[in-house]
Amino acid sequence: MPPRPPGGSEAATSAAAVQGDAAELALHVPQPRAWTPESPTLYTLRLELRDDNGATLDVLEQRIGIRTARVTERGFELNGEVRKFRGVSMHHDFGPLGAAFNKDAFRRKVRILKDLGCNSIRTAHNMPAPWLVELCDELGMMVCAESFDVWYTCKCSNDYAKFFREHWRQDLADLVLRLRNHPSIVIWSLGNEMRDQDTDEGVVLAREIQEHCRAMDPTRPMTYGVHVPDIAIKWGVMQLSDVAGVNYKLDRFEAVRAVARKGVVLSVESASAVSIRGVYKFPAEPQTFKAYPDGQCCSYDLQWGPWGNPVDDDFAMQEDHAWTMGQFVWSGFDYLGEPSPYDAYWPSRSSYFGIIDLAGLPKDRYWLYRSQWNPDSPTLHVLPHWTWPGREGEVTPVFCYTTWPEAELFINGRSLGRKGKDPASRFDRYRIRWLEAVYEPGEIRVVAYDGNGKAVAEKTVRTAGAPSQATLVAERTEIPRSRAGDTPALAFIEVDVVDADGTLCPDADCYFTFTAGGAISFKGACNGDATSLQSFTAGTMRAFHGRLVAVVEAARTPGSGTLTVTAAGLPEKRIDFRVV
Repeated sequence: MPPRPPGGSEAATSAAAVQGDAAELALHVPQPRAWTPESPTLYTLRLELRDDNGATLDVLEQRIGIRTARVTERGFELNGEVRKFRGVSMHHDFGPLGAAFNKDAFRRKVRILKDLGCNSIRTAHNMPAPWLVELCDELGMMVCAESFDVWYTCKCSNDYAKFFREHWRQDLADLVLRLRNHPSIVIWSLGNEMRDQDTDEGVVLAREIQEHCRAMDPTRPMTYGVHVPDIAIKWGVMQLSDVAGVNYKLDRFEAVRAVARKGVVLSVESASAVSIRGVYKFPAEPQTFKAYPDGQCCSYDLQWGPWGNPVDDDFAMQEDHAWTMGQFVWSGFDYLGEPSPYDAYWPSRSSYFGIIDLAGLPKDRYWLYRSQWNPDSPTLHVLPHWTWPGREGEVTPVFCYTTWPEAELFINGRSLGRKGKDPASRFDRYRIRWLEAVYEPGEIRVVAYDGNGKAVAEKTVRTAGAPSQATLVAERTEIPRSRAGDTPALAFIEVDVVDADGTLCPDADCYFTFTAGGAISFKGACNGDATSLQSFTAGTMRAFHGRLVAVVEAARTPGSGTLTVTAAGLPEKRIDFRVV
């Protein structure tokens, strides 16, 4: 019996005995349990190649899960149960750590996403690293694995279209054959926003790509991220796919549904909302892209790309129509590059689309999604911060993102009224808003009420005083040693600037210096500011709206290590680590 795999997996043994030209494979699984995101049960498949005398020539072990994934008229079914994708699209990079895959960095991403209520990841727009899929197996995250961002027609002069004709078959085979035994893979995406869908050649190609994929894996459905659905319908590309997949274009979902093979529609890419953690612009009004002189975007969550829509529209579409299969939000995390709406603005160098910023810190929008996606863990989040010197007497709207149906706002003990969510209002169906709130220093307190009118939770936000100290919170202080042949072992430390009472200072921009010694080394730091040109690895980083994240790497030998954090005017802080 092979050893028990990590992540609560169970081990099972299988053997392939080769006798001459004959081969026999037997899988013995004691009391098999189905793989699900909630219970990612895995087994180890062991294959042995033996000669005629029974001597073992080679051994291969692979973790597998047992489950079914299919699309029916009811939607996406996992093990016969209808599920909607509460998913995010993700680029491959890890912000301050760069593009190379790291297991601990990805585990942190999945942990943050699971708390959000996310159950799936779309790998945009290329094949994922093998470790990513292995960890999704282990951690319980469904995957839509995407193959190509272009087909024949280029999107820029030096993209994959230059190589597509010669290499697409082999590249698709590399994706499917490598990943088809992983239970977390539940759907293939065979192209994103292809510009070939309005040609005869494109229709032929769509059919060829599907046939090639199906020959290698007949068990999973296939889709495309179609951005011009009317053209895809006219030329028949939409009708070809197992799953009618659309990027944005909520107003065309009904037309797509009418031609869809199963009568269901998947939002392969959704929203394209933009925001920056801790930034609030006034007045707080819904609008498509708006550029500001400081290169930032507003965190009232009322801005989106002109091709997209506010997140509220996606919630309503999924809730109101049983024939929708869910969504993959653009995007889960901010990523390096594509700083829309500041594509021509210097020095913006990373995206604003993420639910979570480049440092891995949640934006306000995180809690809006969480209030809908994770109802079993109640959410009560209040925005904005309440430190606005110079705004005294000015209208400063207060928003509440909550699982509960009603809430009441108090400003310095004075009630501004108890409000419920309004199903008839585009921006009040999933939010509770006090648009008339006026700023005065002190505190705001929001009390949430359940369906019976009982007060069940409350949240207080206070005006911050002067920065007094930095708080350091490490996700772990005991780190396994880094090992050759594996990705480096990391720990992430959140650094907050707070006043004497422990209130976050939302305007603090202290410069921090990080010094690591002993069995750890400084790996990088990030503050989530899309306009920052500070080096991630220099050992210094400015706080952005009072927060940042530092990363340390474990040595290859056990021992103790210390990270020392200093900033002018603040007490020195240290955090000790043990490498085991």
